[in-house]
Amino acid sequence: MSTTLMVVIGAIILFVGYVFYGKYLAEKVLVLDPKAKTPAETLYDGIDYVPTPAPVLLGHHFASIAGAGPITGPIAAAVFGWVPVFLWIVIGSVFFGGVHDFTALVASVRHEGKSVGEVVRAHIGEKGQFFFLCFSYLALVLVVAVFTILVVQTFVAVPAVATTSILFIILAVGFGLAVYRYKAPLGISTVIGVALLFFCVWLGVQYPINASATFWTWFCLVYIAVASILPVWILLQPRDYLNSFLLYISLLGALLGLILGNPSLEFPAFIAFNTSAGPLFPMLFVTVACGAISGFHSLVSSGTTAKQLANEKDAKIIGYGAMLIEGLLALVALATVTCLTKDGYATALKELGGPSGVFSAGVGQFMSHFGIPVAFGTTFGALAVNAFCLTSLDTATRLGRYAWEEFFSTRVPSLSNKYLATFVTVALAGALALSGSWSQIWPIFGSANQLLAALALLTVSVWLTSLQRDSRPTMYPMVFMFAATLTALVFLIKDNLAKGNLVLGIPGILLFVLAIFLVVEAVNVLGKMKKEKPGIGA
Repeated sequence: MSTTLMVVIGAIILFVGYVFYGKYLAEKVLVLDPKAKTPAETLYDGIDYVPTPAPVLLGHHFASIAGAGPITGPIAAAVFGWVPVFLWIVIGSVFFGGVHDFTALVASVRHEGKSVGEVVRAHIGEKGQFFFLCFSYLALVLVVAVFTILVVQTFVAVPAVATTSILFIILAVGFGLAVYRYKAPLGISTVIGVALLFFCVWLGVQYPINASATFWTWFCLVYIAVASILPVWILLQPRDYLNSFLLYISLLGALLGLILGNPSLEFPAFIAFNTSAGPLFPMLFVTVACGAISGFHSLVSSGTTAKQLANEKDAKIIGYGAMLIEGLLALVALATVTCLTKDGYATALKELGGPSGVFSAGVGQFMSHFGIPVAFGTTFGALAVNAFCLTSLDTATRLGRYAWEEFFSTRVPSLSNKYLATFVTVALAGALALSGSWSQIWPIFGSANQLLAALALLTVSVWLTSLQRDSRPTMYPMVFMFAATLTALVFLIKDNLAKGNLVLGIPGILLFVLAIFLVVEAVNVLGKMKKEKPGIGA
């Protein structure tokens, strides 16, 4: 069997899942209504609520959810062997992650474009919303800290990426002004914007900016603070949209290289149940992370994306489709490992600086099969990884702002100011980013992220049950994710406390307790619903 065949089989499964299971979810479970007015139209404010063409919103959404997770996770999880990782990517994307993202998006649209926390309040209660917002805010602080570290590491290791990223930001502002302020045609603007994007890549290679990690950390913190406050159409949305083309091209380039090169599959199918990463259950499911399901996606779906959805019919391609594209990206990341031997994998992780380096080098090798120099392809792969991280970084900061504002808006209105919300979020994440490496924060982030997915699925299950719709597509994945993530979190809490690492041990305990409290609240509500309407949720 070749690495290419593995990816092709996975891609076919993802496509079939989109066509058939996606149709079932859209028509039978969520009952999408193309004639319904969305919050982007009814609550338009020109800042957060902005009706957006489907291609632009898909670009923003995909670029926001596809952080380092679908690249780092599958490569790190390959320590168990390629078969467990492959199976979890395809099964997880179709029946777990895609369902999670899609239902969270539609639930938010049906609740004025507000976050999953508002859905919790409406269907589980004020106490449940309190627990959920506390949990999601802590998780978002971890997301911002992790991605800040990863972006800074890339800026330091590949200075050309730093220059290019700064130029991308300037280009995005110009694109946003052209399309939204001066009404330039989207098609022409896109062609010019993408051309300028690759010109920025060339300029970055020609004029790399060398600076220290501390400098770039502060630069990133200032940037995300500004990006969190600016209207979504002037920076966040256009930058993500243009960046999505860089991501699409790198993905298509890797796939074309795989088809032409057809590398053999050298990696072991299965290595061991117990490895240096821990036992396969539960660690596989929190390590692959965003490559199969990610709680962060529910915050993106119900945070920025729901406020920009112009028509409910677009929710399927944006909510469900984007996750399956991310699943395809995870398969490509896995492919950069499967063409290596077990020893070659260990050497590559050590010599190339971790999973991101393995991915970049693998993409460079794949692209070389159709004439692209390996060095250029590797640099291009590094740019793509950084683009994933940076788009997730500024989106996560904005979502942290939303969570803070939502929490205090009805409790202490004076503290719900968006500037204060942004400052506190950036300050907390910055303190974590400046105090540790990603390898220390990633495991606890992975568990918190996947547990957040379980909580989002739980919330949507209660919502669907209240509508007397089929809640099984969300209920079954929710039960499994709780079993896997709570177990993983217990392992990590014990490990951190044993090492005296209170910085990560205490947040782990808080996340665990908050999750249990929310589960208890939700189970009580479901029990009352079933007593009132015995056939509900069947």
